[in-house]
Amino acid sequence: MAIDIDIAYVARLARIELSDEELEHYGAQLEGILEHAALVQQLPTQGVEPTSHPLPMVNSFRPDEVTPPLDRETALSQAPQADGGHFRVPPTLEEE
Repeated sequence: MAIDIDIAYVARLARIELSDEELEHYGAQLEGILEHAALVQQLPTQGVEPTSHPLPMVNSFRPDEVTPPLDRETALSQAPQADGGHFRVPPTLEEE
């Protein structure tokens, strides 16, 4: 089943410069993908319920339990740098 698509035109739209060899290579790959998609579209799907996932999915959330927060010393013990009870981080804006 031949599917005709102008790879050079698509590359131009995407602002991608491709050589002749790349155009031929990607053209063959795209033709294979489109042929496979056409075969999938021919599958008999009458009476098949649409799904978003092939297996049943159930959310597995842990219980929302209130726990005491970490004390300051424990939290700061994991920091690369601490200063006066605060995390020390590099500046995000350069000063002039």
